[in-house]
Amino acid sequence: MTNPDFISLTSYIEYPVEEMNDRAAMFAQEMQRRRTIRTFSERSVPREIIEQCLIAAGTAPSGANRQPWHFVVVEDSQIKREIRLAAEEEEREFYTNRAPQDWLDALAPLGTDDQKPFLETAPYLIAIFAEKHGVLPDGSTSKNYYVQESVGIATGFLIAALHHAGLASLTHTPSPMNFLNDILKRPQHERPFLLLVVGYPAENTTVPNITRKSLQEIATFR
Repeated sequence: MTNPDFISLTSYIEYPVEEMNDRAAMFAQEMQRRRTIRTFSERSVPREIIEQCLIAAGTAPSGANRQPWHFVVVEDSQIKREIRLAAEEEEREFYTNRAPQDWLDALAPLGTDDQKPFLETAPYLIAIFAEKHGVLPDGSTSKNYYVQESVGIATGFLIAALHHAGLASLTHTPSPMNFLNDILKRPQHERPFLLLVVGYPAENTTVPNITRKSLQEIATFR
């Protein structure tokens, strides 16, 4: 067994309680503004902004620090076109044959259907892959732990970072998503987790008139 190697914690900053409360409230208010959109502008976004958001996502905690995620950033219009065609094929099957009626009823207020033009209009698609195992330099494999949980947390970090930077996003999960491995040439030990659409909202974008649950509905203090 390898002996653990520890270093001093130097990055933590403790704020006065009043400042902590202000920071928490400001962040909560900022995240309250976040909305999922489905109509994107074609305006370009500097790659450096995406890179910084990905760096933030990479700081997420993970099982045994295996960091079992890989992000593929797609800018190429032809690749985006291929992804859209493959995704819409799966979505047509979902809406026509796979989805039970109660699921379709739940989606109805959101106005979704099998057409996904945002996959081409948005400047970036970020395909997030979950690594079932790692690959060592000698070609052998190492088991990853709590993969779903770890990649989910990193994805949450990424969505928050993009919003904080001033961008909008959409989480898209056509099922199955195996076509992403083929189109993006990713190895089979990586499983598509989520497709994140990123950019600016189109002019006159609208969003569903929905509400979020209150603190009392989502949390219990004991």
